[in-house]
Amino acid sequence: MQVILLEKIGRLGDIGDQVDVKSGFGRNFLVPQGKAVPATAENIAMFEERRAELEAASAEKLTAAQGRAKLIEAMSEISIVANASEEGKLFGSVGTREIADAVTAAGQEIEKAEVLLPEGVIREVGEYDIDLQLHADVTTSVKLIISAE
Repeated sequence: MQVILLEKIGRLGDIGDQVDVKSGFGRNFLVPQGKAVPATAENIAMFEERRAELEAASAEKLTAAQGRAKLIEAMSEISIVANASEEGKLFGSVGTREIADAVTAAGQEIEKAEVLLPEGVIREVGEYDIDLQLHADVTTSVKLIISAE
């Protein structure tokens, strides 16, 4: 399925790129979320008319993400207290939702989709460097400390 990207998508393309994606990805994710439109002659003409508007909106989102990244970098560390055994193994795990809630509670609102965990979930007490992808071009990290109750 050929689509025209309306915003930059990591590993796929930039604004205005015509890319070939699997039908399900285009139909179920890109088009409903307004990230792309099918590459028809009518949509190509519509995109060319709106190109400046879309690029300005993209630049605004990038600037906002860079501002958020500076605020997050100003945070020294985020801590989460969880139930753990004497050996340091957690009863359960800490995932993207818990990390997003902890960063939001510390003062900077983020979504769980913006949290990039290196190995899926965290199952042990300790210190971790967690990457936060706020935009396709903006990634920052935060120090996460998980301690036992």
